[in-house]
Amino acid sequence: METRILVVDDEVAIGKLMARALTKAGFEVQTATSAEEALEIIKTYKYMVFFLDLKLPKMNGIELCRIIRKNNPLTICYAVTGYASTFEVFDCREAGFEDYFTKPIKIQEIQGAADQAFKKQACWKRDA
Repeated sequence: METRILVVDDEVAIGKLMARALTKAGFEVQTATSAEEALEIIKTYKYMVFFLDLKLPKMNGIELCRIIRKNNPLTICYAVTGYASTFEVFDCREAGFEDYFTKPIKIQEIQGAADQAFKKQACWKRDA
């Protein structure tokens, strides 16, 4: 099973940290620093799991999640933000995010979330 993850965060250091942690856990990871860059990447490569920063320049992570999920409803997207609010959590659920992580990110939590996402997708494929 492919375990490809796209991490989208305009803070390069955070994107690299997440990519390094997820790679260490055995996943194939690519990063993007904007929603527009992410959309270009997914034209070429198929990703089933995404970690999306909510506060991106131009298009935000919520809008990006809606586009990703519209084009592939079986993808699993996780929201990542440094600015948690109840309103934002509601918007994330409505947009199709699986879960919501606040910065600073706990590495074990994102590794566990990625692992669970791929297990869930494997069940969907098996049951289909």
